[in-house]
Amino acid sequence: MFYLIQYIRSFFFLIQMYLMMVIFGLFFCPIVMLNRKYSYLAVHVWCRWVRWTAAWMVGLKSEVRGIIPDSEFIIAAKHQSFFDIIMIVSETPRPKFIMKASLRWAPVLGWYAKKIGCVPVERGKRAEAIQKMMSAVASGTAPAGQLIIYPQGTRVLPGEFKPYKIGVAALYQQTRQACLPVACNVGLFWPKYGIMRKPGLAVVECLPLIPAGLENSELMTKLEQTIEKRTNQLISEVKI
Repeated sequence: MFYLIQYIRSFFFLIQMYLMMVIFGLFFCPIVMLNRKYSYLAVHVWCRWVRWTAAWMVGLKSEVRGIIPDSEFIIAAKHQSFFDIIMIVSETPRPKFIMKASLRWAPVLGWYAKKIGCVPVERGKRAEAIQKMMSAVASGTAPAGQLIIYPQGTRVLPGEFKPYKIGVAALYQQTRQACLPVACNVGLFWPKYGIMRKPGLAVVECLPLIPAGLENSELMTKLEQTIEKRTNQLISEVKI
């Protein structure tokens, strides 16, 4: 009976989540058109709405540990589900992503992604896209901010491992920025696929900042060891 009730609650939670994306998107549209800085307000309001409604609708509370500064740097995050994206963005002052080029045409989402400076990437053209982004920020035609990337390149289920891709090191070298590793346990409660959302405490944790200037091998080793160790600890602390 508990499973059925939780499934129904999860179903209605997801419906309102996407419905409110459209409503908030339309509501903030006029002021965003006047000044793109309000696009961050719109994105933060929706992400925090999702976290708030998840807490009382399905019993999924969330906690972002650590402070995300307002300077320019790369966020290299563990990625287990859509909810870890929402949590990180809710606390990141000026978030932007490297995203699939096809998402630029997604209703509401694509328009706001462009406003906050997300970088659409065609397959095989990541380096070209990053160079354009850096040039646009330097010229003032695109906003500066915190670039969020997922070193493993995809969502990875808790307990599974996929190798870290060298793309994060390429960005680190190109931008000459520090890198903030982020661990999480979110996939235990919000799965990669399906409707069911489990009650509990989802945690996204910011780890010590890695300064700019390291060699690729040193960066990759530090990222993988730091993120995986803390992610496994967060997972082991959960009792479901």
